[in-house]
Amino acid sequence: MLKNAIVILNWNGIKYLKQFLKNTIELSLGSDTEIFVADNGSTDESVQWIEAKFKMVHVIKLDKNYGFAEGYNRALSQISAEYYTLLNSDIEVTPGWMEKLISFMDSHKEVASAQPKIHAYHNKEYFEYAGAAGGFLDKLGYPVCRGRVFYYTETDKGYYDTPWEIFWATGACCIVRSEAWKRCGGFDGDFFAHMEEIDLCWRFQRAGYKVALVNNVVIYHIGGGTLPYNSPFKTYLNFRNGLFLLYKNLPDESLKRIMYKRKILDGVASCFFFVKFQFRSSVAVIKAYRDFYRDIEKLKTKREQVKSLGDNDVKDLIVQKSIVFQFYIRRKKTFKEIVGF
Repeated sequence: MLKNAIVILNWNGIKYLKQFLKNTIELSLGSDTEIFVADNGSTDESVQWIEAKFKMVHVIKLDKNYGFAEGYNRALSQISAEYYTLLNSDIEVTPGWMEKLISFMDSHKEVASAQPKIHAYHNKEYFEYAGAAGGFLDKLGYPVCRGRVFYYTETDKGYYDTPWEIFWATGACCIVRSEAWKRCGGFDGDFFAHMEEIDLCWRFQRAGYKVALVNNVVIYHIGGGTLPYNSPFKTYLNFRNGLFLLYKNLPDESLKRIMYKRKILDGVASCFFFVKFQFRSSVAVIKAYRDFYRDIEKLKTKREQVKSLGDNDVKDLIVQKSIVFQFYIRRKKTFKEIVGF
């Protein structure tokens, strides 16, 4: 069995493949690592370009765009490896990155997934939105990263290099133990894109695994390459998938209370979009709730499946504050200010 498979999910991303694939190949091959590009039904000649330029890259051709979550599910089901390394196409990797991630996983058998530090490609001393120095959830289930709170990113001054244990690792760049991936069911394909990695990492935690930051590896991410950050569709996915995430994974004793509070805050967010004349984003929140309730019976089944994985306590990895209140009311902008480390 292959030691490690780097898998790049592509959908009409020839621009980024031309910019970064050669660098990824040069800095990654070896140590029993092979590179796969899983193509989500691209129409921009991505596949033809890869096959003509890089014979050593394995191409998995999917018949249509299955989204990030199901696209990876279908691709990884065709690969036999001890580790899967998920890598966005718009990322510049750095020397030694792969060896260090593999070494960390080999030394920490309890870890299901780990990520490097994610810096911004166009402003390299700053963290990047998608993952920064590792992800957490606040007490109401809002995602937050060390080094990034909502859209505010910090410069990397080493504040978040330790401890290494985090709640979730970014899907933009992470290494995953294939045994844990299979045991916990991979991504939930119904998420399509956004927060599927948080959902999976929550299942990892319940099953008794850990998730980690490997702080001696830095990569550079452009971000927003497939779906811009201000896209109403992205707003829809973030709100809908946030509801999916909480309903599937919250403990019984806190489910109703937290879902009720989230409904209030999400309603406020929809009104905020409206008064800012961002009407499509306001409607996106409403559509997110419509589709959440449409899928509630399916989510009940998934909730029971999550419970069957185990009941490992994750409270120590939950930020016991509201980042919405801390950020917008108390005007605290950084993870260090809000959490205290």
